[in-house]
Amino acid sequence: MNDGLFKKIERKTNINKNTILNLANKLQNGNMKDKNTLMEVIDELSNLTGREVSSEKKEKIVKAIINDKVPNNIEDKF
Repeated sequence: MNDGLFKKIERKTNINKNTILNLANKLQNGNMKDKNTLMEVIDELSNLTGREVSSEKKEKIVKAIINDKVPNNIEDKF
């Protein structure tokens, strides 16, 4: 990922590059198939962005990640 993408994300979310990299590192060092790890990251992102995520939505996100239903290229989303 390049700095341009990080700047776009920061403008839209007010989350800086270091925070994003720390979260990515946490995921990389954790188990991406572990529901508890994923829930923690979702909660942390929710707190950082000030957006509440319902329990149902969390379950859908976790299920999508565990079942490899996440897009490979997120740059298109920003």
